[in-house]
Amino acid sequence: MATKHEQILEYIHRLPIGEKISVRQIAKEMGVSEGTAYRAIKDAENKGYVSTIERVGTIRIEKKRKENIEKLTYAEVVNIVDGQVLGGREGLHKTLNRFVIGAMQLEAMMRYTGAGDLLIVGNRTKAHELALEAGAAVLITGGFDTADHVKKLADERQLPIISTSYDTFTVATMINRAIYDQLIKKEIVLVEDIVTPVEKTAYLYTDDPVERWYTLNRETRHSRFPVVDGQLKVQGIVTAKDVLDMDRQLPIEKVMTKQPITVNGKTSVAFASHIMVWEGIELLPVVDDHNRLQGIISRQDVLKALQMAQRQPQVGETIDDLVTAQFRESGDKETLFRCTITPQMTNYLGTLSYGVFTTIVTEAAARMLRAYKRGDLVMESITIYFIKPVQIDSTVDVQAKLLELGRKFGKVDVEVYNEGAIVGKAMMMCQLIDR
Repeated sequence: MATKHEQILEYIHRLPIGEKISVRQIAKEMGVSEGTAYRAIKDAENKGYVSTIERVGTIRIEKKRKENIEKLTYAEVVNIVDGQVLGGREGLHKTLNRFVIGAMQLEAMMRYTGAGDLLIVGNRTKAHELALEAGAAVLITGGFDTADHVKKLADERQLPIISTSYDTFTVATMINRAIYDQLIKKEIVLVEDIVTPVEKTAYLYTDDPVERWYTLNRETRHSRFPVVDGQLKVQGIVTAKDVLDMDRQLPIEKVMTKQPITVNGKTSVAFASHIMVWEGIELLPVVDDHNRLQGIISRQDVLKALQMAQRQPQVGETIDDLVTAQFRESGDKETLFRCTITPQMTNYLGTLSYGVFTTIVTEAAARMLRAYKRGDLVMESITIYFIKPVQIDSTVDVQAKLLELGRKFGKVDVEVYNEGAIVGKAMMMCQLIDR
């Protein structure tokens, strides 16, 4: 039977898009305490079902699909710019297509403004009115208000009119940054993207006999299965080694490995792969916040996803991408790579940042190991012996030397030079995975 928390989440999920909810209303409707209602609403916000806006409340919004994650709702814009909603609250759940900066003549401004847009403009009341009539929402910069008839029009059209104390340039920068951050998130492969759902997962119950393992083994040709209780909560995992020479009538819970490592759907595949390599695990149960089985991922699924991700065009560049893009092969046999220190790679003092130095070491070691052995690798440990200041626009030479190479691991020594002087030294250990 579903818990009160799950019942509230289901209730919120069934609400129409744009519906406003409150802790008190949910508590009364579902017959629970306000504390229980509050926790469920926060969980719904984390899951993307609702958005909470200061001085407005909590609104049911449409959960965005991953391919549309770069689209923002007007509710999200309010939170990004610390805005105040002057009118049109009923339309906060809507998604905006693009934003238009109103720094031109009125007639020209309206040529660029259409339905689903967000016009960013100062205290130009006529522009506010014409934008709403064209089907666009309005964001007023500089902390200005607007006329009462414009607020009334916003309510009628269900198009938000928002005021923020920031100037136009700052607002555009803030919105661009929010979209850019979401683009980067879009490229990160999560466990929920590759999970084999529970409906297609073979699993055992704690009171099943060992004989049931042999049945599933014949049907699926797999040897590892999660073990759950009556509420589908994961209690253990059972493998061929666990059932070997065991009485086939014994309950599975007597032979299974208890308290197995599990992951959540929001866990990144890269993190899951590290766990699998580090712990020597072939299969991970995927669970929800209440430890209920949602499906499984295998090491093969993870490797396939990581290899696919490497072939995808990058939409939102991370610092790692900026660093590795600077790497180029050097003609000198002793120097493997050369890299220019760009402004993005420096700290507030204008010298090479510690984090970027780590990325340089990691990339150099990875390229060195791939030259010797095909396959994927997971960084196990990195030791940085020292790092000296390297100023902006400098060119560094990166030397990587293979210290040890085994079947399952590799050890690389990396030295970084600037104008012939050594400026950093580190050693990296990696786990190697055959494809």
